[in-house]
Amino acid sequence: MDKVHEILNSFTSITLKEMDNVKLMDRTDTKYVFRLDNLPAFLEAIKDDYRVLDVNGHRISRYESLYFDTKNFDLYLCHHRGKPGRYKVRCRKYVESELHFFEVKYKNNKGRTIKDRVKQKKIDGLIVDSAEDLLKEKTPLQAANLEAKLWVNYSRITLVNRNSPERVTIDVDLTFKNEQVDKTIHNLVIAEVKQDKALVSSFIRLMKKHHIREGSMSKYCYGVISLFDRVKYNNFKPKLITIKKILNGTIASH
Repeated sequence: MDKVHEILNSFTSITLKEMDNVKLMDRTDTKYVFRLDNLPAFLEAIKDDYRVLDVNGHRISRYESLYFDTKNFDLYLCHHRGKPGRYKVRCRKYVESELHFFEVKYKNNKGRTIKDRVKQKKIDGLIVDSAEDLLKEKTPLQAANLEAKLWVNYSRITLVNRNSPERVTIDVDLTFKNEQVDKTIHNLVIAEVKQDKALVSSFIRLMKKHHIREGSMSKYCYGVISLFDRVKYNNFKPKLITIKKILNGTIASH
């Protein structure tokens, strides 16, 4: 990661406050997965087109997210079926900025992701007060029917397009954990392009140039499969095979 840090230091930076104009709480998401080995060259190729988020001197920020689901993983199973109108419910800690939020994400039948959130003082595994109010307002779910399932932690690079409302998030050091298991996925990068609408994107052009196809799976779903033995995952098998090939270096990214 030393080379990644070195290249990120050559980017022009952007602050959290400056990034307010590209929150993109209602957006389209395009995901890509590739090996960590490729990241330095990819960053070098696009450094003139993006600024990098700098949080208190950190250009790679740590995220810790606690996901909720029903006892029988109903939210996970909605993703497994590819059902439109599906939800993710989580608490998220932005480590470097020391901010905590309760968040609800909704994927509608037009493929758009809509995120709503409220600030919290801490993450304690409970959905109460303003968090419960948000859950009631934005979903048909009941807090009493949801339980904390697992943590999804990673380090994130956030790039902001210099000329259009686009953000690219680049996640590394992906770790899944619950009370029994702690599993880190090494050498994998999950990148996501977030746009208000389809725009010219240097990052997407770069992915096409290197024959990296669009497609990934939810980090939450990947975590459920990684930590829990008896969940259905047949529909995710092609994506899991692709990830395994990337990790084994049998899919080239060049």
